[in-house]
Amino acid sequence: MRFPLESARDEDLGENSIQNYSLSPNEHFKLGVENNKDGRINVDLIVEKPLDREKEPFFELTLMAVDGGIPQRTGTARINIKVLDINDNSPHFTQSEYKVRLKENSPRDTLVTKVEARDLDFGSNAEIKYSFHRVPDEILGLFHLNEMTGEMFILGDIDYEKETSYDMSVKATDGGGLSGHCKIFIEVEDVNDNAPEVSIISLKNIIPEDSPLETVVALFSVTDEDSGDNGKTSCSVEMTLPFVLKPTKNNFYQLAIQTPLDREKVSEYNVTITALDRGSPRLTSTSIIHIQISDVNDNTPVFEKNLFEMRLQENNIPGLLIGSVHAIDLDTEQNGKVSYSVLPGNIAANYAASYISINSETGNVYVLRSLDYEQIKDFKITVRATDGGIPSLSSDAFVQVVVMDENDNSPFFLYPLQNNTSPCNELLPKIAEAGYLVTKVVAVDGDSGQNSWLSFDILKATDPGLFSIGAQNGEVKTRRPLTERDSSKQRLVIAVKDSGVPPQTSTAMLNILLVDGFSDPYLKVVDVHQQNHEEEGTLTMYLVICLASVSFVFLLCIIAFVGIKMCKKDHGSSFIVAPPHFPPVFPENCTDSQSGSLSRNYQYDVCLTNGSLSSDFRFLRPLIPVFSVADPNLPVNHNSSSISQDLPNCLDSNQSEGQASLSEDAAPRSGGPSCTVNQAIGANVNSGQNDWLSYQ
Repeated sequence: MRFPLESARDEDLGENSIQNYSLSPNEHFKLGVENNKDGRINVDLIVEKPLDREKEPFFELTLMAVDGGIPQRTGTARINIKVLDINDNSPHFTQSEYKVRLKENSPRDTLVTKVEARDLDFGSNAEIKYSFHRVPDEILGLFHLNEMTGEMFILGDIDYEKETSYDMSVKATDGGGLSGHCKIFIEVEDVNDNAPEVSIISLKNIIPEDSPLETVVALFSVTDEDSGDNGKTSCSVEMTLPFVLKPTKNNFYQLAIQTPLDREKVSEYNVTITALDRGSPRLTSTSIIHIQISDVNDNTPVFEKNLFEMRLQENNIPGLLIGSVHAIDLDTEQNGKVSYSVLPGNIAANYAASYISINSETGNVYVLRSLDYEQIKDFKITVRATDGGIPSLSSDAFVQVVVMDENDNSPFFLYPLQNNTSPCNELLPKIAEAGYLVTKVVAVDGDSGQNSWLSFDILKATDPGLFSIGAQNGEVKTRRPLTERDSSKQRLVIAVKDSGVPPQTSTAMLNILLVDGFSDPYLKVVDVHQQNHEEEGTLTMYLVICLASVSFVFLLCIIAFVGIKMCKKDHGSSFIVAPPHFPPVFPENCTDSQSGSLSRNYQYDVCLTNGSLSSDFRFLRPLIPVFSVADPNLPVNHNSSSISQDLPNCLDSNQSEGQASLSEDAAPRSGGPSCTVNQAIGANVNSGQNDWLSYQ
């Protein structure tokens, strides 16, 4: 640091002026000389070494100026330097560490210790204040430090069990802000103010009654927060209990079983553990352990009975409740809780579990599928009752499930075989008398009991009075002797009915062939079904022949009509047209008197030869509708029987003629009324002497 000094003045010039400056010898200062451009010399006092007021508060120096003349002349000046105080010294404690012993539970405002610090500075820089430095809040709550005197007092409760010693820092600060530090160590002395404590580490408050001896029930420790003899402890239990204390290391104890336990006599114990220290005065504490004796699963579930019988109707609804089982366990709680299950087994090649289910809690038994009495009449399953103990105990019982029959099967014929494609034939000699056994009908019913009682009856017969059947045995017998009028083929429809509610019925067909005897020709198997087909084929053939005949005759009529038309064109003048007589009421679609007896749309000329009619014509029917236009004065017979009788008379009157023709313009011959025939073959034919025929 430079301090400028006043320069010396010399009135001489040149070499005789001031040439140099010098300073009296010292360790802290020196001169700094600097020549300017104008020849002037500037002098500065330079601090060469730090100053310490506490060592040398004052300096007295001499500054000398020297010129260059001969002889040299000098000038001097005295420099008095007073070193001012700065706060360069921090406070210092008289002891860096303070150790204090303090009894716990000491009262408040008790003086713990006094700290003291000194500062070499002067004035305000030497004024010191005390305070705690970087201490936790709990220290501030326990101790108080006077900032001016440095005395420390107790402010809170000193507890050895909470803290056995305290370590804190105290700071002394001067007026210039510098500070010093010291340590205070407080050691708390213990007093016997804490009773022993029992801490349960492990406890089996529920133990089984069959626990072996020396079984450890509880593990605990006894602690005393005091120290020395105050912290030494001992403990004990009542001698009448079946338990004993076994000390281990480090104040750990075991509570073990000493004598056998019996839950039926004593179900629980309250064990009092007493702990005692060795302080003065002695302090004690107690702890109560509640121990329950649990039940041992030594009783198996017992069913009310060994065999349960349950009945149900067949075709039941799946999931139907059919009964329940119940077992009792004398144990308690979980050991007495019984669950039910069905043991694996087979029922009709299926697992029992697929038929029966049981509610594990209630013991209700359910059937899982619809049962058929014809397949399963009864079955037995094994039900197991298991308690909840560990290990679990169980017992078994049997459940007999009886399926009751229901009338759900129709009777079935074994003879004659029901639904057989070939009929069943029986031979009966025509010489059989009344009561002759023809055959025996056999039927079965898949049901049982009353549902399988069968009764037979003849539902339908070719001759209802010829045969009878035994209602119970099914024997088919003749009621009367056979006659020639009896058909050789008798067919019986036999019904069988069971006695169920509602009853079921089946039918079968039996063919009985009447024969002269049982010789070889009649022992051949006769296929009635084939004969029926042959008869139907013959009838069909007859119908086809009749249809072909009628078609052929109709075709001949068409051809004859065309031939007559052609002949009429060549010989039209040889005929005399006779106007017909119309009835008073005539349909509108008929023509006038010039068009003959029929409408032009339905009129044909037909030539008939002698002997062309026969009695077979009466089986034919008209092919198309016609209207009658005969003379109303002529008698007409609408009886079909008269047709067949009058037709030969009409034919006989024309046997002398080679042929007869009828045309639209033809007139009747003289000598009598005309013979009228309608167009459809087989219609009514009027009688007369003439061979002219008209069709209507």
